[in-house]
Amino acid sequence: MDADVLIVGAGPVGLVAALDLSSRGVSVIVVEEREFLEPPNVKCNHVASRTMESFRRLGIATEVRASGLPRDYPQDVAFRTSLTGRELSRIPIPASGDRYTSRVGPDTSWATPEPPHRINQTFLEPILARNAAAAPGVTLLNRTRFHSVEQDASSVSAVVSDDSGERTLRARYFIGADGGRSAARKQIGAKLSGDPVLQHVQSTCIRAPKLYSLMSADEPRAWGYYTFNARRVGHVYAIDGRETFLVHTYLSSAEEVVDRDAAIRAILGVDEAFEYDVVSKEDWIARRLLADRFRDRRVFLAGDASHLWVPFAGFGMNAGIADVLNLTWLLGAHLGGWAEEGILDAYEAERRPITEQVSHFAMNHQRKLARPGLPAALEDETPEGEAARVSFGAAVRELNEPQFAAAGLNYGYAYHDSPIIAYDGEEAPGYTMGSYTPSTVPGCRAPHFTLADGSSLYEHFSPGYTAIAGRGVDTSALSVEAAGRGVPFAVVEVDALPDEYLCPITLVRQDQTVVWRGAPPDRAAAAELWEKLRGA
Repeated sequence: MDADVLIVGAGPVGLVAALDLSSRGVSVIVVEEREFLEPPNVKCNHVASRTMESFRRLGIATEVRASGLPRDYPQDVAFRTSLTGRELSRIPIPASGDRYTSRVGPDTSWATPEPPHRINQTFLEPILARNAAAAPGVTLLNRTRFHSVEQDASSVSAVVSDDSGERTLRARYFIGADGGRSAARKQIGAKLSGDPVLQHVQSTCIRAPKLYSLMSADEPRAWGYYTFNARRVGHVYAIDGRETFLVHTYLSSAEEVVDRDAAIRAILGVDEAFEYDVVSKEDWIARRLLADRFRDRRVFLAGDASHLWVPFAGFGMNAGIADVLNLTWLLGAHLGGWAEEGILDAYEAERRPITEQVSHFAMNHQRKLARPGLPAALEDETPEGEAARVSFGAAVRELNEPQFAAAGLNYGYAYHDSPIIAYDGEEAPGYTMGSYTPSTVPGCRAPHFTLADGSSLYEHFSPGYTAIAGRGVDTSALSVEAAGRGVPFAVVEVDALPDEYLCPITLVRQDQTVVWRGAPPDRAAAAELWEKLRGA
């Protein structure tokens, strides 16, 4: 074998997979057509809280949070008549330098050691690439093209090529993280279905050093700007906090002809004399598509290779990272020798239903935004205009706050039909994009809390499973039976368990998923439980 796992695609999903597998002692080859550290187009602008929690475990959260917008730049979302026009309302989100201390904003009270972070993918991806290149057991093959993959009972063989010609790489497993046009998806015959066209979008990255000088000095800057006027509705995102911006112009249909420059000027609120440079441009279609399967034996799909949807709340990239971290935990367990191959059946059973749910959240939100119903007097300098701005501003803030403070998408989802979770008959609480109910129902995320020494609960999780137990509760049967099977196992004893922890013992795997809860089991019950959890 050339490696344990071969990954095609060195975007955020593929690179995070490589980092996580390396942390588990698994050797990895990553194949990527682009140059090493070649920046992507400006794309995803948001790293979700649960992704940041994983980055903390991988040791890169501090580096990620120090990158992107300046440390003192507010990560607010402002709703305006144009970028240089009147402000309608605002969602306050702290600057990165205040992220751990500020309590101003709808996402600052979340129970997490790592709040979200706004950073464009053009800054994030090089951080991931540099760390992956330095990680033990990881080989990055840049300027290398993937052509095809075949598999047998024990391995996969992938044909790739570079400047020196074609060659074949062999590995035990294969991850296709090669984006929306995935060649890996085509290789296994997986099909996308859903809603192929939701909206047409013109995206333009511009450099405009003088833009901030046209805005009121009395109003704080923002990371995201939603602009509404009779001429054009659009979005603007600050990329570097100085001069670079990403402008989205939304079209009503494929047939609508929109002058790119005129649309940008209407969104910015500037005249023909204002100068800016186009850095890059990309026209794309908002879709809601899901692959009919995420796996063919030893070949797995993750990220945009398996699902595409409107990139609201940044949950295209973040859902892809959640996919692949689920998969790499499973692969690490099996390749580490303590789980049977059957544990891999959990990947599609767990992740596909969740990505389908998230795709519907995103699509429904897009449909609401597509019909904002602008008041006729929105820009009038009259009492009627002021009343319209107040009312409309409150409405768009209420509509959009759930996507920019998406507690439900971060923490609310649960795995309902996994073969490696021991369910107890209680239903997981429902959730929305913006809200959820913390719960220890098996399949849910273990609610976070801080231990008496000030450390995060998640810092004490083992690479396998961790029992969260009341002080003095007998976990010996679980420990003995885990040791006999080589299952990584730790115990966190707490003097007083939080209210959500209803049972003496809550068993959680490293990705924070509750897999069982109950009273101390005897040896026979513990043995039966471990056999289920390790895919036997």
